[in-house]
Amino acid sequence: MAPKKRRNDNDESTAAVTTRVTRRSTRLASTTKAPPVSEPKPPKKKKAKTTTKQAVEAPPEEPETPAVEEGRKTVIIEHCKQCNSFKTRAIQVKNGLEKGVVGVNVMVNPEKPRRGCFEIREVGGGIFVSLLDMKRPFAPMKKLDMDKVISEIIDKING
Repeated sequence: MAPKKRRNDNDESTAAVTTRVTRRSTRLASTTKAPPVSEPKPPKKKKAKTTTKQAVEAPPEEPETPAVEEGRKTVIIEHCKQCNSFKTRAIQVKNGLEKGVVGVNVMVNPEKPRRGCFEIREVGGGIFVSLLDMKRPFAPMKKLDMDKVISEIIDKING
């Protein structure tokens, strides 16, 4: 049986100071001791100033534009990164064009892509497929027969 509680009617101020002792409070009491003194960490080294000089001396780089090589056609596939279905179709088109046309250069997202965009175009030329501002579930893109699209692009490049 538990011991009876003591009651002290004379001194009520000590009753308010009493705190509950729990398992966690004993752990906290043992960890509140002063931490051991450790050696101060050395300051972090700054980057060499040569990188800043190189940045000043070198002209600012322009956005990377695909280079057109003589005798080689360059096709750009721009696809949104919002959903993997864009990426799957872009890779499918890239592989199909590389197999179907000899000497074609296919680039996927050379610049930051637009949102909801799936576009296949030739550098300095026409646009083969352009689907812009699509909303989920991307029905226009999913309705495309990719094998047919690839064969049409190959015909336009060769012809």
